[in-house]
Amino acid sequence: MTSTATLRLSDELKVRIAAAAQQSGKTAHAFMVEALELQTELAERRSAFVADALLAREEVARYGLVVDADEVFDYLKARAEGKAARKPDPSGI
Repeated sequence: MTSTATLRLSDELKVRIAAAAQQSGKTAHAFMVEALELQTELAERRSAFVADALLAREEVARYGLVVDADEVFDYLKARAEGKAARKPDPSGI
């Protein structure tokens, strides 16, 4: 289900949107809808990222287990190169 929304835009922004929309082969309406969808998704992903980070911080505070970043990067690099690698061991660094 869709509904109508009214946006008050400056004349300058309207011109910029029209130009960008035309350049991308879209109507101004489609361009704005896509922009709103992308920004909404970005905000949702940012919110989820922050929630994950806060949870991770709580887990570190509770259990004291962390993994050295250099060990993680070395592990990932080796795996990306198809080499066998030992997974980093969480410890109370």
